[in-house]
Amino acid sequence: MEHVTFIPTPEQFRYTFGGAEPVMRIKPQTVLTLWAEDAYGGRITSAADVASAVLDTPDLNPQTGPFYVEGAEPGDTLAVHLVDLTPARTWGASTLIPFFGGLTSVPVSPTLQDALPERTWIYEYDSAAKTLAFNAHGSEFSVALPSNPMLGTIGVAPDRREVRTSLVPDIFGGNMDTPEMAAGATCYLHVNVPGALFSLGDGHYRQGEGESCGTAVEGAMHVTAIVDLIKGGTSAWPRLETDTHLMCIGSGRPMEEAWRASQVEMITWLGELYGLDRYDAYQLLTQISLCPIANVVDTNYSTVTKIDKRLLPPAPAYGGLHSELRSAAAALGTINY
Repeated sequence: MEHVTFIPTPEQFRYTFGGAEPVMRIKPQTVLTLWAEDAYGGRITSAADVASAVLDTPDLNPQTGPFYVEGAEPGDTLAVHLVDLTPARTWGASTLIPFFGGLTSVPVSPTLQDALPERTWIYEYDSAAKTLAFNAHGSEFSVALPSNPMLGTIGVAPDRREVRTSLVPDIFGGNMDTPEMAAGATCYLHVNVPGALFSLGDGHYRQGEGESCGTAVEGAMHVTAIVDLIKGGTSAWPRLETDTHLMCIGSGRPMEEAWRASQVEMITWLGELYGLDRYDAYQLLTQISLCPIANVVDTNYSTVTKIDKRLLPPAPAYGGLHSELRSAAAALGTINY
């Protein structure tokens, strides 16, 4: 496999999916070594930094990319295997942002409630123990939490010349904010434009399901990924595969629309894998699916439909591509899963 390293300069970050020229062209089966900035653009560095003073809303969620994948055409499927996600700093930051988050008044659902008080938490990262230190503001409470490095954003350019902010998740991927987007996962994305125009970013050192307050433990990330191409494919919404699970991610508002999108996508996938008609797949899904919430704070909410592969007969997705990429990742010798 060809190995490409790309460390973006500040001028090379992009803040949309679609509408941006590629930073480079790559071939399928390329190993990418990348650096991704945090969602704040590196502007929050201490507990004294608050969102209203230091953040410029148009410059949130900087993306590394996009990359033009040679041979990718609309209707194909891009496979991105996350080999390694390693925090690039010794700390991460999480904040309360005025009128943003799951438990406050927000512009799309206004109330007479005042904004929550602004606070910033700095989590020191222990790279040896792989833990993050939470320290309360209002008491002496502290606890060391296991890190779970993940990417909040990964996606391709949308269809029909559409340009979407990197703050939104939708059918093209984007800001899905699911803890499932971790090292060891293969993400499958429907290609909408020539070259796919794939990008990623928004490193999280840890995040719970739902991302309740709107920010994870945000931090810059060293990323190693393998990008491959599947000619054709029927996926609509993003799909994920790990050694043990199949997952589909849907996004929308209200949350039930995101859930429905992920459920229908999984029913389609079960049909592909086992030859089930959609009603049999619907019945089977009802009995075996898990439904983690990815986020309840973004422009669109995201939910995951998740199936344990061990409950079903072996049926390698995409000809067993995940296993192939897993083996290729192991051969690189620098994986953290």
